Amino acid sequence: MQLTAKMVSFTSIVTSTILVASSNNWLLAWLSLELNTLATLPVISKTKHPRAIEATTKYFLTQATASCLLLLSSTINAWQTGTWSITQMSNELPSTTMLIALTMKLGTVPTHFWLPEVMQGTTLKTALLISTWQKIAPMTLLFSTSNHTPSSITLTLALLSTSLGGWAGMNQTQLRKMMAYSSIANMGWTLLTLTTEPKTSLINIFVYMIITTPVFLLMTLTSTKTLQDMATSWTTSPAAATTLIILLLSMAGLPPLTGFLPKLLILEELVTQDLTPAAVMTTITSLLSLVFYLRIMYLTTLLNSPCSSTSTTKWRQSTHGTKAASLTPTATTTLTALPTLLL
Repeated sequence: MQLTAKMVSFTSIVTSTILVASSNNWLLAWLSLELNTLATLPVISKTKHPRAIEATTKYFLTQATASCLLLLSSTINAWQTGTWSITQMSNELPSTTMLIALTMKLGTVPTHFWLPEVMQGTTLKTALLISTWQKIAPMTLLFSTSNHTPSSITLTLALLSTSLGGWAGMNQTQLRKMMAYSSIANMGWTLLTLTTEPKTSLINIFVYMIITTPVFLLMTLTSTKTLQDMATSWTTSPAAATTLIILLLSMAGLPPLTGFLPKLLILEELVTQDLTPAAVMTTITSLLSLVFYLRIMYLTTLLNSPCSSTSTTKWRQSTHGTKAASLTPTATTTLTALPTLLL
């Protein structure tokens, strides 16, 4: 992509997200989401590869379907209440339809099938954009309508997302697909307390984003796309490989790392709301996600020097050390934020 096209796409994506976050009208929010989708399509298809074109088509069809459902639910709500205000979703039918539309944009179960394929068909930096920034606008609308969202349906979608996200991620060897299923599982954790304690859900999605960002950047730095690449990532940058392992464990929610804090708050809220069975089930399904995170750590640490590796090692480039040093503040903040938050 040329510099002008990149600047136009970047500006459109940022502006549309800001418009969604600041809008109080469903029509403006819908138009902003459409602008966001159209600005993202060239970014996904910029590699000029059949997989990228396929991922772009899947992304467009899914987002267009979700936008149609969003417009339908907002129209029904305006017909019943006489207003296009986002906070006036008092009827069950438009609230349920709106929940399905927004969860489809976020990639939660059962409308999750597009997310792993789209992330696999694009670059690591674009996958980072899809798994972090592109979730801000739909999550803002979910938080705005959380008081009228059906709690039973939301809890069901959350439990299904945490279960399938961990179960499907165990069978993957591509890191982008594993991160996609990790995103699905994390969205399940976010939806668990959406109707009862939205602030806890906000903390969870925020912590997920600040952990995911250095993970994808370190994968890009070490050119790591598969589990086989993780076995030789230490030859590119030992510090980056070690930091990546700890970040993945933090994403899995192991104490005392940062990712453990939002999960602890969510479980505490579920127990407070007398939803102990849901808390137990979510805790059990989180062990499934822990399995493929530990598999990455096992492959990386077991084959570190001086142990032998069955794969061809990569040449260490002098520029990687500089890039790793520039990523250190972000990764360090992600790893050490837990003691600060607890204080």
